[in-house]
Amino acid sequence: MKKFIIYLLTLSILSIATIANAISIRIGTEGAYPPWNNLNTAGELEGAEIDFGNEACKRMGIECEWVTQDWDGMIPALLNGKYDIIIAGMSITPERMEKVNFTQGYMNDGARFVVLKDGGLANLKVGAEKVNLNNAGGKEKAAIGQLVAAMDGKTVCVQSSTIHQGFLDKYMAGAVEIKLYQAVDDHNMDLTNGRCDAVLADIASVESFLAEDGGSNATFTGPTFSGGVFGNGVGGAVRKEDTDILEMWNKVIAEMLADGSITNITTKHFGRDMSM
Repeated sequence: MKKFIIYLLTLSILSIATIANAISIRIGTEGAYPPWNNLNTAGELEGAEIDFGNEACKRMGIECEWVTQDWDGMIPALLNGKYDIIIAGMSITPERMEKVNFTQGYMNDGARFVVLKDGGLANLKVGAEKVNLNNAGGKEKAAIGQLVAAMDGKTVCVQSSTIHQGFLDKYMAGAVEIKLYQAVDDHNMDLTNGRCDAVLADIASVESFLAEDGGSNATFTGPTFSGGVFGNGVGGAVRKEDTDILEMWNKVIAEMLADGSITNITTKHFGRDMSM
């Protein structure tokens, strides 16, 4: 009997250990959005969100597996069970929240247009250096109107299914030709080759492009945009039923924001503090 009880206790201990060791999270990311997340020439993931995700998993004591996915299929693949959370520079917007739940925001960035230096749209002055669409008054609305007038008839290129497409659809449809791309590298190349008059993207993504040889003839123009269709920062997206995963990540994000870890990560990769 004693041997049997010891046997049962051993099984119980092993079972608990097995459950603890079995906890793992699959993280979906694009792997094509430097410096947020990117596949390098060795085929390894790198970037601010990769460092962030790896540190979060370490603190939670869980194993994490990174899974790459094209941007257009990011949320559908999450809902179909390909991974458990999206860490991919995804802005928190009401439209996306109809399908998924978001963690609290962990990073934030504005958006700007980038144009060729000799293309006629450089150094646009539209009456406002910053346009927050959450508090858009007369000054902000006038700036958007001036921007639309300056770009009337031009071709603006943008990654599809993004907040940037959302801005163009809402404020510039009909005034400009909107060309959609699957990846930012593709629209950057078309801008360089003169097939786009302007590109709209996150500031950090554009800065990465400007630092490359291909971006040497490109420059920012117009105001910095935030709020409204641009969302309320970048967060991790999880399925609505996965409340346990959401709670785990919210706890570690709060910890990493409080102790400055995300400040350090963003300063390393972006050259500035982009923590929420």
